Formats: sequence, C-alpha cells, structure tokens
Amino acid sequence: MPAVRGELDDPGVRDRAVTDDLDAIVHLAAETSVLGSVERPALVQRTNVEITAALLELARERGVSTFVLASTNAVVGPREGVLTEEVPLAPMTPYGATKAAGEMILSGYSGAYGMRTPALRLTNVYGPGMHHKDSFIPRLLRAAADDGEVQIYGDGLQRRDLVHVSDVAKAFANAVAGWPSGPVIVGSGHSHTVLDLLETARDATGLPISARHVPPKPGEMPAVVVDNSRARARGWDPAVSLLEGVRSAWADFSPAARS
Repeated sequence: MPAVRGELDDPGVRDRAVTDDLDAIVHLAAETSVLGSVERPALVQRTNVEITAALLELARERGVSTFVLASTNAVVGPREGVLTEEVPLAPMTPYGATKAAGEMILSGYSGAYGMRTPALRLTNVYGPGMHHKDSFIPRLLRAAADDGEVQIYGDGLQRRDLVHVSDVAKAFANAVAGWPSGPVIVGSGHSHTVLDLLETARDATGLPISARHVPPKPGEMPAVVVDNSRARARGWDPAVSLLEGVRSAWADFSPAARS
C-alpha cells in the first residue's frame, strides 16, 4: 500500500488512508502536551476525540476489525499508590479527558460491532526523535546541548515512569497480533523522581545541566507509579534501561549530531 501523507483532520486524507484491505489500524496521532491542552482545549478535543471517532467509524464501515489506540495513564488523574487498569477514569486535564473519551468510544465499538480495540495506556515515552517534543527529557537534553537551563516544577520530587520508544513499538506490535479489547498499561514499571531524571541526563551527556525550580503547574500528577503486569502477562517486557534510553535520545541533540 502506498504511503498517504496529510493531516487527519482532512476527510479526504482519512478516506485514502483507511482502506478495506487493512488488517489493523494503529492510531498514534494526537495532541499530546498536557500543559498545552490546558491552553488549547478545543483543539485537543477535535484532534483527540473527533478524529479518533471518525477513523474508527471508517474502520467499521470498511471491515477493518482491529483498532489499537495510543492512550495514557492521564485518563485516571491523580492517585495515591499504584496505577492499574482497574482504577476509575477521573482525568484532571483536557488531554486526559480526551484520551478517556477515546477509550470509551473504542469500548462502544468493541461491544456493538465486535471490533478488537486495545488501548495502550503509555507512561512517558522517550528516545530518539524527540526534537519536536516539550516533555521533560527533551527539555533536559536541549539544556545540555545549548549550555542552557532547565526548569523544574515544584520540588522535583514528583515521580514519573518512563518507557523507551523501542519498547513501546514492541507493545504495539504485540497488541496488533492479538491483544484483546480494553486498556493495558505500557510502562517500565520503575518510578523516578524528576531530580533522578536530571541526574541521569547529566550522566548520559557528561554535562553539568543547570536547573532552576519554579512554581508547580496545574494538572501535573504528583506521582506516576504503574503496574505493568497485564502487559507482561501478554508477552511484553521492557528491555531498555533509563540510562541507556537517555543516551539514545542524546545522540540526536548532542553537538556532534549537529556537525
């Protein structure tokens, strides 16, 4: 099948991309900035909900029986303790709300039409190819490359689970091959503080990255600690350590990569 390039908000692009000879759709496209969603909620709604619904309906009409969604643990909002797939949906930002809506649309199509619709709740994805991202790892690496400074919201003790993009790719391949409908958490299973991430970036780059603490932003989860046992039970296992992963991302940002 030839590649179809374009914006998914164009019905013509969707029409050319979703054809009746497809075995599955892996839907990765989204507005993913949590803080950006607070500033641009209407855009996030159109992109993450309306386009997802339009693609899913095309898949149903054209007999594409599998639709895999890139979702997020932000669908459950703040929680003390470990996140599992059974935690009730309670998003605290427009981004999380739109991804929760996407999961519910998939659930409806699975129940009504028998489509297989796994939703992979990704933790913070990182690795090569992050120049366009505004998440914390690329901010750290830009600061290292430019001899700049990174801002840390609050005390930096908020915890994050990071999963490398190569491990995420394996999870999506497994999901297409046979994971059942419903949510599944895809994360490393290891939680690191923001200060830990700063020290790891310093180790990976060999540079003394400057940091400045600023007031916390609304919508930030204080801790992300996940249980990835459902994904592991389905044959997926993360393989890339945090230090290895940050080094792989640094290869794109380092001064040597620019020369």
